[in-house]
Amino acid sequence: MSLGENLLTDNPALYEHQFPDPDHVAARWVHDIVTRFGGGSTLLDIGSGTGRDAGWLARNGYHVVGLDSSERMVAYAREHHRAQFVLGDMRTFALDRVFDVVTCLDSAFLYCHTNADLTAFLKRCHDHLTPGGLLVAEMRNGAFFLGNTELLDGVRTRTVEWDGVPYTSRTELWIDHAAQLLRRRREWTWPGAPPLVQRSAWRLLFPLELRHLLDLAGFEVLALFDSPGPRTDEPWSADAPLGEALSGDRLHVVARRL
Repeated sequence: MSLGENLLTDNPALYEHQFPDPDHVAARWVHDIVTRFGGGSTLLDIGSGTGRDAGWLARNGYHVVGLDSSERMVAYAREHHRAQFVLGDMRTFALDRVFDVVTCLDSAFLYCHTNADLTAFLKRCHDHLTPGGLLVAEMRNGAFFLGNTELLDGVRTRTVEWDGVPYTSRTELWIDHAAQLLRRRREWTWPGAPPLVQRSAWRLLFPLELRHLLDLAGFEVLALFDSPGPRTDEPWSADAPLGEALSGDRLHVVARRL
């Protein structure tokens, strides 16, 4: 077992065991969104991770490239899926080609912690889209934390068994108001090993802030909604009405390159 910077991203099979998606809800959500908003068939998946979303899309008619900053995730994706996978930083990648659709799921968008990071990332997305191409993103919703402490109360404990070994995580979240970040401390324990403490953070974006950033980057926002989506309690369907209260814990955006 690797003891790298992140237990899950350094061990992709454990990641998929911890966060299963056997019905490919995330990939099917992307397909339905692309169909609804008239996207095309070439797609760049930023933060592609283990490659399962890119792999499903590739098996269902898309020409897909997955991009991730983790060497182990890229190696795992290449071994298990037929899509193309490349190693790259979401703020600086240059692939010398353009796509009909760029996707960024599971809050990967929010690994851009500073305004400069966000601007650089959106420029990379803009430059890798055909005119009229779609940017589809799914992430935590900063507005959810206005008066809501549901995710911030106490330590959450979870145990998952993999290859006969129980891995227990104890996770604590808090808001760094000055940096506008949701910070996380997670401690992993399993038999025969010392505790492993890992820290990470996500930028918290408010809906109007996200809309403004996209406007500045040369995008037209076609839809901004909190539900339903691949990680909401309300199940997604291809004809589902889009909830625009924007008070839920997930935020989804569809934007077109001008």
